[in-house]
This record gives sequence, structure tokens and C-alpha cells, in this order.
Amino acid sequence: MSDNRKLTSEEEKLRRRRRAKRLKEQRRRRRRKAIILRIVCVMIFIGMIVGIVFGMKSCNKESKKRAQQAVARQEEEARREEEIKQQKDSTLIKAEQMAAQYDYDGAIAAMKKLEDYEKDPDITAKITAFEKDKAGMAAYDVEQVEHFFFRSLIVDPELANASEDASVQTANQNTMTVEAFNQLLQKLYDNGYVLVSIRDLVKENKNDKGEARFEKGTLMLPPGKKPFVLSQEDVSYPFSMVSSGRGSRIVTGEDKKPAVEYQQADGSVMTGDYDVVPCLDTFIENHPDFAYHNARGILGLTGYNGVLGYRTDEDLGKSAEEGNAYGNYGTFDTAAETESARTVIQALKDDGWEFASNGYSGMSYASTLDRVQADAQKWQERVGSLTGGSDILLYPGGTDIASWTDYSEDDQKYVYLKSLGFDFFCNIDNSNTYWLQIRSDYVRQARKKPE
Repeated sequence: MSDNRKLTSEEEKLRRRRRAKRLKEQRRRRRRKAIILRIVCVMIFIGMIVGIVFGMKSCNKESKKRAQQAVARQEEEARREEEIKQQKDSTLIKAEQMAAQYDYDGAIAAMKKLEDYEKDPDITAKITAFEKDKAGMAAYDVEQVEHFFFRSLIVDPELANASEDASVQTANQNTMTVEAFNQLLQKLYDNGYVLVSIRDLVKENKNDKGEARFEKGTLMLPPGKKPFVLSQEDVSYPFSMVSSGRGSRIVTGEDKKPAVEYQQADGSVMTGDYDVVPCLDTFIENHPDFAYHNARGILGLTGYNGVLGYRTDEDLGKSAEEGNAYGNYGTFDTAAETESARTVIQALKDDGWEFASNGYSGMSYASTLDRVQADAQKWQERVGSLTGGSDILLYPGGTDIASWTDYSEDDQKYVYLKSLGFDFFCNIDNSNTYWLQIRSDYVRQARKKPE
């Protein structure tokens, strides 16, 4: 009996221990679960915090990105608007310049290239005004266009007259001063004259062989305006003239525009408006309506004493005994002089000036055929090679190869000169106000000294 009670007591203790152990295990598991739960909750909380932080950062980054994009769009729109405004302003300035020089078609075409020009009241108003001005233009008879020619201008009359050189004294009798030339330009302007290109007088086409064919052109100007062509002879600045109160050569300034060097009595050199080219350029800059379609003149080049003041011919370095009529005026680098001449020639072309042959030596083309051929060929080789050739011939001394009657294929000189590419022939006739001969294969115009 006691053993049974004892067994029962032991079993009871064992059960209690087991229950206590189970309870302990259960509590341990609950604690572990609780800990895990807390850890999970903490991790979830931390994750939420991290997510919120990163979300906020992402939102801020996206917001900044959108803000930057908005700013970039605004800047691009502002840049585009400024670009459009600058293009409009530039086009208006260009159009005003073209219209001032009677190129209304060019001015209108330039403005119509602007984007949405129809919606801009400023542009449409300008177009309307230009069309009205164009409608008021009248045709001018090109056969009544005068052609004035000039020689190198005198800068200092006192210095020029002091020279004892016979060639200088002869030249002084037929040359005006820079001051007189500028006064003449103003007088021409005041009297309604407008400078045109000799090419404005004709309409030029090409035949099947590529040869030029001419017919009378149409020159439209406001009523009261009188067109004229301008040319300058022998733009060489001979050695003998350098120290005689005249310019010494054409140069280009920092703005790439042509100017003329002038050697003063004390030997110092100045650069400025000391001859026809820069004087006319300056006048047109101040009076743009003086030049039809921004026209310039014709520069007649010889070669006997260089080109534009540059000693481009190695023969010029020879002494008088070797054939240089002006003697030895010092040594020079022909290659460097030629390169400088090319630079100035291009600047003059860019400025609108045209080049013509004025013969190489200055001899009259009324001479024999063989002499004309030799002189013209020499010009082609030593001067035309620098200018890229020319289709304009200013007869040396103004003497024509024939009378006022038409040139013909029977005239060997004419045939030869045509074979060299000359289409425009200009003699001198001071007895007539104007004289122009337009034929299918050539154009001939008389030059005269301005009164």
C-alpha cells in the first residue's frame, strides 16, 4: 500500500515536472515568438522608415528633376524666342538695307523666309510698304546711262605740284583731289544719281556653246533718279607717284575692308580714305541709297608697274638699262608681293568691286594687231592670273579698236579680244553725254570724265 502511494507520489512529481517543463518550453517559445515578432515589427518599422526616407528622397529627386526640366524648357523657350527675335531684327536690318538700295524683291523675299511671318504685324507692314515702293518704280532707258571714269586721286596737291617728274606733272593735269572727289560724290547724290553695275544695263544669257548673249536690260528706279557707271583707270600706284602726294597701295584693314596707304612728305605712312575705292565705300556706307543693289565700280588694272601698288612682276626689279622705264626703285619679294595682291583682290571682290583689263603697258589698242595681241596676252598671264580673269576691257587711253559702227567678225582685233573672254568694251568719248551699244555678242559703252 505504501509502495503504491509512493509510486503515485513519484508519478505525480514526474507529471508536475513534465508539466512544468512543458509550460517552461511553452513560455520559452512564446518569448521567442514575441522576440521574433518584435524583431519583425522593428524590421518592418525600420523598413517603413527607410522606405519613407527613400520615397521622400525619390520624390524630391523626381521633383527636382521635373523642376530642372521645367527650367530647361523655359530657358530653351527663352533662347528660342531670343533667337527668333535676333533673326527677325537681323532680317529687318538687312531688308531695310536692300530696300534702301532699290532691291525690293530681295528685301521682301528675305522677310518671307522668317517663320510664321504672316502672323507678325511688323513684318507684314514692312512687306506692304516695300511692295508699294516697288510699284512706284519706273523703267530707266539703259542706253542713256552715263559712265564716269577717274584716275588715282591726289591727296596733297602741294606735294604733287612740287614734283619735278614729268610723268607726275602730266598726271596732275588730268587728276582730281580726294577732296574734290568727295565733293563730286555729294553733288551726284544731291542731283539724284545712283551708282549701278555695268551688268545692270543688260540681260545676259548663255547659248548652247556657253557663250554670253546680251540684250537690253530693264533698270527700275524711283522717278527722278539717274543711274551711272563708275570706273577707275590704271590702279597700279606707279613707283614715280608714291612720293608725289598720292596713295601708294590698297590694303585691307582689321575689318577686312579696303583702304589706301599714303606716304606723307616726312616719310611716315597713313592708312585711310586716300583714293577712289575707300572714298566711295565710305560714302555708300553713309548713303546706302547711292548704290543700286549695293553696286560698286570697275577697277582697270595694268601691269607695267604692278597691281594695286604691289610689285607682282619680276621684270619690275630690272634696271632702266634692262627695260624698266621707271628705273630701279629698290628690291622686293615678288612672291610675297603677289600673295599680298591676291589677298587685297579678294577683299575688293567681296566688297563688290569688279576688275577690268586696262592693257598691260598702257599702249593704245589702235596699234597693230601683233602689238595688241602681245600686250593683251601679257596682261592675261601676269595680271589676269591674279584676278581670275575679266570679261571687261577698258581701252588703254580710251582709244577704241574701231569706229562707232558695230564690231564685226572681219575685225581681227575684235575676234582676238573676244577669244580672250572680253564681252564688255569701254572706250572714252567726252563729246557725248552717254553712249551704249548692246549687241548679242558684246556690250560697248563710252566713258567720260565727270564735269
